[in-house]
Amino acid sequence: MYGLLSKTRVIVAVIAATGIATLAGCGSSTPSKTSGSSSTAVKTSDCGTKPGVKATGTPIALGSIVTDQSGTSFTDIADMANAYFTCVNDNGGINGHPIKYYIETEQTNPAQIAADAKQLVQTDHVLGIVGNTSIIECSVDSSYWASLGYYVIASGIAPECYGTPNTADVNMGPRYSSDGAVQYALTKGVNKIVFDQSNVPGTQYIAAGPSALAANSKVPIVQLTENVPITNADSVAIKEVDDAGPDGAVILNFTPPDALVILQAAQKLGIVDHVKLWGCSTPCNTDFLAQSLGAAWNSKLYVNAELTPPDSTNTTTMKLYKDILAQYGSTGPDKVTGGIGSFSQMGFTEAEIAVHALEGIKGSYTVASVNAAFKGVKDFDTGMLCQQWTYGSYSTHIANNEDYTVTPDNGKMVTAQGCTQISAVDPQIAAYRHQAGVAPLDPTSNS
Repeated sequence: MYGLLSKTRVIVAVIAATGIATLAGCGSSTPSKTSGSSSTAVKTSDCGTKPGVKATGTPIALGSIVTDQSGTSFTDIADMANAYFTCVNDNGGINGHPIKYYIETEQTNPAQIAADAKQLVQTDHVLGIVGNTSIIECSVDSSYWASLGYYVIASGIAPECYGTPNTADVNMGPRYSSDGAVQYALTKGVNKIVFDQSNVPGTQYIAAGPSALAANSKVPIVQLTENVPITNADSVAIKEVDDAGPDGAVILNFTPPDALVILQAAQKLGIVDHVKLWGCSTPCNTDFLAQSLGAAWNSKLYVNAELTPPDSTNTTTMKLYKDILAQYGSTGPDKVTGGIGSFSQMGFTEAEIAVHALEGIKGSYTVASVNAAFKGVKDFDTGMLCQQWTYGSYSTHIANNEDYTVTPDNGKMVTAQGCTQISAVDPQIAAYRHQAGVAPLDPTSNS
């Protein structure tokens, strides 16, 4: 249990000369993670340019801020980014330089989040911000990053993650992912939508997207919120099903643990089939949830998947992601607890983009050069997204706006619908496409 005013600081620093790191306390600059390079179970050397050669140059410091509190944790994203960076450091680094990665955790406290940002900049001297995933961080820090010339690569949640020039995300965030889940349900002819989400800051902003889609289809929508962690899942499930009716859809926007208890309650109560369709935003796209639900939910739950479905994809990038997760992210204090799924895919993709940008820098690594490289990423094939990824000089950023739908199948998430554009009925999607157009498809994500 995290108190609202408490602060847990985790500093992850990979020292290439030894590959050893130790857990550090608040304010320390002591490294805190083992590289995992002793494992020979998987081949991961493709993550770097010099397989098996540890980077020994001056470290390149990067940082992130993630929410980690009771009911909501996004630490898997930063921990997977760290696993990728550790792999890179074990295999040549960035032109011989290791990445030193600092992770700040926060509990939805604006003063704490602002202090985290200053800690990263003024004390840790990070050159770039990669992997930010926080309920309100973008709202708190967006002007700070802009004033310093930082161009953040993130997994967005708050409106400012998508509506400002200095943050670009690999994900759609809860609004546009919920759009995708609602959009899929509408194609199946449901006559009502019940949209239920966690009662955290930003619920009205998130709900506006599904409301626009439902209104355009002339389908009524009921908006619900629940305090998390959920303590009475039975009553939540009954309320959702009663409101939706036999030809309606229940769409959930929760992190996996809370979505799971609702779905398990519906199964226990025997009311799964009392609605036409169950749907969920991207966090439900994890083998943890599919395995916990079991075969009873096969083809009954449809999840918006912002990244390429890992269970049914066998590309080079997907194999590298799974191998890095197994070797560098499966043990230790910074273990990726959710395993294979959208959160760890996000961290992988953010780190992948950052490494791609850093490798292209000629000359010194500075705040100016690193952030110019981040901003300059254009039409990059991540192998994890439907579209090529571009940062760009836009006033808003929704770089990922086309994705999949997946469904449980005997403990795995399999594709139910291939790459589909999120509807421009959502006015913010329409505004972004007016600026940036439609990105080319990523040819490596399914080949």
